[in-house]
Amino acid sequence: MQLFYTPDIDAASSTYYLNEEESKHCIKVLRLQTGEQVQLIDGKGNFYAAAIAAAHPKRTQLQIISVERDLNKRNHYLHIAVAPTKNIERLEWFLEKATEIGIDEISLIICQRSERKEAKVDRLNKIITSAIKQSIKAWHPILNEPVVLSKLLSAPFDGQKFIAHCEPGDKFSLEEQVKPLGKYLILIGPEGDFSPKEIEDAFKNDFKAITLGKSRLRTETAALEACFEVNFLNRI
Repeated sequence: MQLFYTPDIDAASSTYYLNEEESKHCIKVLRLQTGEQVQLIDGKGNFYAAAIAAAHPKRTQLQIISVERDLNKRNHYLHIAVAPTKNIERLEWFLEKATEIGIDEISLIICQRSERKEAKVDRLNKIITSAIKQSIKAWHPILNEPVVLSKLLSAPFDGQKFIAHCEPGDKFSLEEQVKPLGKYLILIGPEGDFSPKEIEDAFKNDFKAITLGKSRLRTETAALEACFEVNFLNRI
């Protein structure tokens, strides 16, 4: 059964019209016809079963059959702040895989050693949307606009805060630190790592240093490893 992302749908409504892009895909590409059933997700936890009431290539009308609320609601909140990679395809890969595994929020951080200082959030959001459709998730992760690291460090966060860096010093594993069913903010730096001052500033803002293993990981690999570990530690 085909799945469509419909973020503007009203959960209380009995009908819904696909926008022109989705209508074209539904009728012209998938060749679905009146009476056939489809599935909808709104990115806010609601999962809909619907039937095509009027197969129009620009404005397909759907009849809502049923709504399942809070589908697979996660038992924790994971926010990963990662420096955009020089090769944007690596960041896109991370967003796709992290969405499939499970993540709630992503911030793009600009650091002193960042090789990329901007990113097209609209395009990256499309990568995330495709991933939630592929993995049949009813929740759409939040993707924030790029922000200077210092601003993120001082922003309030009601949960555990970690920084993964490659400088010498005492570090703990996530397994040792993560308190299950909580909220977590994890910082992943650029290819050249965080600067010593950035690490010091993170400590001043109550971030704890963590290790993601003995290997030196690429930015996107480190971010995905952190995502996997947090999800694994919350499988209770």
